[in-house]
Amino acid sequence: LLRHQECNRILHAANEIAAIVNSTKNIQIAVDRVSKIVFAFKSFSRIGTSNEKQLSSVREGIETVLTLYQNKFNKGTDLICHFEDVPNLACWPDELVQVWMNLIHNALQAMDYQGTLTISLSKQDQNLVVTIADTGHGIPEAIRDKIFDVFFTTKPSGEGSGLGLDIVKKIINKHHGDIRFDSETDKGTCFTVTLP
Repeated sequence: LLRHQECNRILHAANEIAAIVNSTKNIQIAVDRVSKIVFAFKSFSRIGTSNEKQLSSVREGIETVLTLYQNKFNKGTDLICHFEDVPNLACWPDELVQVWMNLIHNALQAMDYQGTLTISLSKQDQNLVVTIADTGHGIPEAIRDKIFDVFFTTKPSGEGSGLGLDIVKKIINKHHGDIRFDSETDKGTCFTVTLP
């Protein structure tokens, strides 16, 4: 082709075609992202009116929250997910989304949006186990027994209500589950939620 008498036109046409292909791929990626965000907002904005439990995917709930926080990960947070295939859970899915939103938001803030957020979902015995671990500053030992107390917050005035972890614990209790955490100063915190 380079020796062809019309090589300049051929190369120009090839370059134009490559640009069109590249633009098409970019558009497709953008459409996929927007559709995920729209789906996440629709899922999040749906108000649960049923008092009955529903069979729901815990993974989908976590992924909805991750989609909503996607722009936060561009600031320097590495996200690692380990999701095993687990059965759907009889639960109040909207309330569990609140749990994942609170825990993930707290983890991101604890790292100042710079670090590694690791989320795992697995089945252990007859339970589903979700862990959300950050590489933040850790929870000081002096306040570890207070973090689930209503109105307790370490955030500056106007940033935190002190209701987040209290609500999380109440939702987990409503599901007859358990929430625990391990924390090490300057190494991070890992919350473990167990749901029967």
